[in-house]
Amino acid sequence: MSTLWLVRHARPLVAPGLCYGRLDVPADAQASRAAAQALARALPPEVAAVRHSPLQRCELLALELRALRADLASNPDPRILEMDFGGWEGRAWNALPKADIAAWAADLGSHAPGGGEPLAAMLARVAQALRDAAASARPQGGDVVWITHAGVARCVQWLQAHGAARAPQSHEWPEAAPGFGAWVQVAF
Repeated sequence: MSTLWLVRHARPLVAPGLCYGRLDVPADAQASRAAAQALARALPPEVAAVRHSPLQRCELLALELRALRADLASNPDPRILEMDFGGWEGRAWNALPKADIAAWAADLGSHAPGGGEPLAAMLARVAQALRDAAASARPQGGDVVWITHAGVARCVQWLQAHGAARAPQSHEWPEAAPGFGAWVQVAF
């Protein structure tokens, strides 16, 4: 069995309380460097693959990691992007119409928040990436690293516990996710 390292980007340079899902915002450079240093020390000597979300906040951490360990070159993978919140992106969460938030919560799997991406679509793309990660880990027997987002980490939790057969209801959705610049390890 292999391990998937779900690494969250460092703190983004955005105002607190902002919905920034797919917005390509930068991360704090010093925090990215510190996260890469901790991750480089924690990772095993052999890693089968490293993938990162194409957003700059994840790419920066991937580049910092590679600067420390040349064997950890990363490739972008759009399947591990954060959820697309459409017209909500760049707006404060507390400024969004309560009725819109309620509509999303009532149909978490199928509703496209802000006209963006339904959770069911995100789960499908993360499930495919997870299958591919498992296949890439098997031949070499090494771990796989994803430098990604909180939403992707929650998708992996859901998929491992419940599979892709159904999307969750809002009260079932995992709340836990790695902190900025931190990670969780899951067997797969």
